[in-house]
Amino acid sequence: MTTPQAEPMPPAPVPVPEEKGAAWAPLRHKWFRVLWIAQFASSVGGWLQTVAAQWLMLTLTRAPLPVALVQTALSLPVFLVGLPAGALGDIVDRRRLLIVSQAFTLVAAAGLAVLTFAGLVSPWLLLLFTFLIGTGGALMAPAWIAVQPELVERDEIPHATALNAVSMNLSRAVGPAIGGVIVAVLGAAAAFTFNALSYLSSLIALKRWPRPPEPRPLGAEPIISAMRTGLAYVRYSPPVRAVLVHSAIFLFFSAALWALLPILAAEHLRLSSAGYGLLLSMVGIGAVIGAALLHWARERFGLEGVVMASSIIFGLGMVEISLTPRNLPVDLVVLVFMGVAFIGALSSLSAAAQTALPSWVRARAMAVYLLVFQGTQAVGAAVWGAFAQAYGTPLTLAIAGAGVVVGPFAAAAYHVGMGAHYEREIEPLSIEPRVGPSTDHDSGPVLVVREYKVDPEHADEFENAMRLVRGSRRRFGAQRWNLYHDAHDPTRYVETFTANNWQEHMRQHTERMTQADRMMDELAERYVRGEPRTEHLISAE
Repeated sequence: MTTPQAEPMPPAPVPVPEEKGAAWAPLRHKWFRVLWIAQFASSVGGWLQTVAAQWLMLTLTRAPLPVALVQTALSLPVFLVGLPAGALGDIVDRRRLLIVSQAFTLVAAAGLAVLTFAGLVSPWLLLLFTFLIGTGGALMAPAWIAVQPELVERDEIPHATALNAVSMNLSRAVGPAIGGVIVAVLGAAAAFTFNALSYLSSLIALKRWPRPPEPRPLGAEPIISAMRTGLAYVRYSPPVRAVLVHSAIFLFFSAALWALLPILAAEHLRLSSAGYGLLLSMVGIGAVIGAALLHWARERFGLEGVVMASSIIFGLGMVEISLTPRNLPVDLVVLVFMGVAFIGALSSLSAAAQTALPSWVRARAMAVYLLVFQGTQAVGAAVWGAFAQAYGTPLTLAIAGAGVVVGPFAAAAYHVGMGAHYEREIEPLSIEPRVGPSTDHDSGPVLVVREYKVDPEHADEFENAMRLVRGSRRRFGAQRWNLYHDAHDPTRYVETFTANNWQEHMRQHTERMTQADRMMDELAERYVRGEPRTEHLISAE
C-alpha cells in the first residue's frame, strides 16, 4: 500500500498573464463601484456605531468591564457564526443572503436607535443590540468577499482587493472622528441612526444589483456537510494554506501596533484623542498611496515579493517608532509608509486566496480566512498588551516589529501565489449528473474503486502523480483516500476513496471538479496502460 503524505509542486506550471489596467480599474465596473461605495458607507457607519456605543456605555456605567465588552459583543459573532455563514454563502444564493443579513442588521441598528431616543437603553440591552449588529455583519462578510471576483475581470481581482482594503482603512481613519463629532453634538442616538441609514444604502444597492441566479441541479447542500467540505478544501489546498500561514504570522505580530498605538499616543507623544485620530489618518493616507502603487509593485516584484517587502517595511516601521517614541513628525511619516505596507501585505494575501478558490467553495474558505484574521489579531493584541505591561511599550513594539520582518522568511516553505500556477483553471467544469443506481440519493456511504495498470518502469512517476490526485480528491470532498499496490501483480494499482452518499459523490463530479483536477487526473493517466476501470460500491447497511 502506498499512502502519500506530501503534495509536490505540479511539474508544468502554466504561465500567468500580466495584470492589465490601472490600480483603479475595478471602479470602471458599475456594480463594483456601486457596492464599493455602499461598503464604504457601511464601514463608516460601523465606526459611528462603535464610538457611540462605547461612549453611551460610559454614561450608563463607569465600570471598565461593560465598556470593554462593547468591542467583544461586536467581534464575538465572527467566531460563533463565521463558518456557518461561509457555508451559507456557498449553498444559497449569495445576493439573497447579503440582502437578508443587511436587512437583519438594519433592523437591529434601527431598534437600538429607537430605544436610545426613548431613553430605554440599559447596559445589557446595549450589549445585546451590539451583538445582533455584529451577528449581521458576520453573516454577511464571507458572502460579500466571495462575490467580489464576480464584479471584476479575473486579472483585476488584486486591484479590487486593494480598493476594498482602502475602503476599510479610510473608514478607520474618518469614521471615529465623525462619530465623535456626532455624539458630541447630536448624541449617541443620532449616531445609531446614521449607522442604520448606512445599512439602508447597502440594502438598496444589493436589491438593484442584477445578479443572475446560480444554477443548482442537485439542490442546496446540507450545511453541516458544506462546512466539513469547506474545511477539507482549506486543509488540502496548498495555496490557501500558504495564505493562512503568512496572514497569521503577519497579523499576530502587527497586532502589537494597533493594540499599543493609543498608549503610544497618550503616554509617549502626549496627544489628545484628536492626535490619536491623526495617527490613524496617516495610516489611511498610506493605504490610498499603497493602492495606487500595488499594480506597479506586483508587476515588478510579483505577489510573493510584495508580501515580503511589505512585511519588512511594516516591521522596520514598528522598530523605528519604538526607538523614537517622542518624535511626532518622524512617526507621522513612518505611519504613512506603514499604511502602504499594511495594504500591500493584506490585500496581496487576500487576492491570492480569492484567485486560488473556485466559486463553489469560496465563501466558506474565506470564512476560515476571516477567522484567522480576527483570531490572530485578538490573540496578538492580548499577548502584546500583557508583554507591554510587563516590559514597556517601546521594547514590545521593537520585538513585534522584528517578528513581522522575520515572518516571511520563517514561512518561506509556504509559497504565496503558487495558486496562480497550481490551480489557475479553478472554475467547476460543466458535467452532466451521473445516473445513480437508485432514486435514493441518500444511499451510502459510497466506495469508489479505480484500478490502474502501470508498467514497473513508470511506477515512481505514477505514484508521484497520484499524490497530486490525492490532494485533488480530498479538496472536493473525498474521504479515506488510499492507493494500494498489488503484492502479486506489480503492474496493478488500486485507488479507493469514499463519499457520504450518492448525492455527495455526484456533487464531486458536477459541482466541484475543476479543470485543474482534470489536469491532475490526466497527468497520472499518462503512465497508465489502457483506460482505468472504475467501480462504485454502495454500503449494504
